[in-house]
Amino acid sequence: MTASVLNGDLSRRTTVDSSVLKWEESPGGEVLRKRLHRVGPAESGQVTSLVRYKPGSKFPAHGHPDGEEILVLDGVFSDEHGDWPAGTYLLNPAGFNHAPFSRDGCLLFVKLRQFPGATRKHIALNTEETEWRSSVRPGVSWKKLYAQEPFTDHMRLERWETPGDIGTLNFPQGAELFVLRGSFSDEHGSYPAHGWLRLPPGSSLSPEGSDPCELYIKEGGFPYLKEA
Repeated sequence: MTASVLNGDLSRRTTVDSSVLKWEESPGGEVLRKRLHRVGPAESGQVTSLVRYKPGSKFPAHGHPDGEEILVLDGVFSDEHGDWPAGTYLLNPAGFNHAPFSRDGCLLFVKLRQFPGATRKHIALNTEETEWRSSVRPGVSWKKLYAQEPFTDHMRLERWETPGDIGTLNFPQGAELFVLRGSFSDEHGSYPAHGWLRLPPGSSLSPEGSDPCELYIKEGGFPYLKEA
């Protein structure tokens, strides 16, 4: 397979508004994708994407070298291990196998081959059933998704009641943000729902906006990313 690169320069601040991207068919044709980041072979490289399962679509059984992360955005995603409704967070580590499908269709945020380590735990968390925790920043609350020693990456959901009031956020390890609901802006632009933002190590972010916003945030993941 031909190697390909999309947003593979880790030294650059990178943003993608997924709403302007076209859906592309996977090899089977039943599952659609909008790729936000890709480094390596087209079907076996590191990739971050939005994935849409059409009703009744399925994938054959397969494993996940270097792991897989899924956040179910809409509908119900299923495999032989269970049915995973909107709000479910899954971390499928290396060695995990499944045959995924969706009876009525679903929308997912997916990261592949970015979680090396045979000792990572399998996570299946319904975030709709977990409580928001108060942050040290007024107007910010959060829910833990994943953190495990000795791995450097850690993921969470955050809710910003008023983005313009939370001040400057510093990311010494770099960060990836995916907007789940609402929107925010900063001096560089605007980030609507399903917008993706990657900030290199040492970056800061000063959100603006007056309406509530919910996000997926990942920090500490740069050591596991391949440079283009």
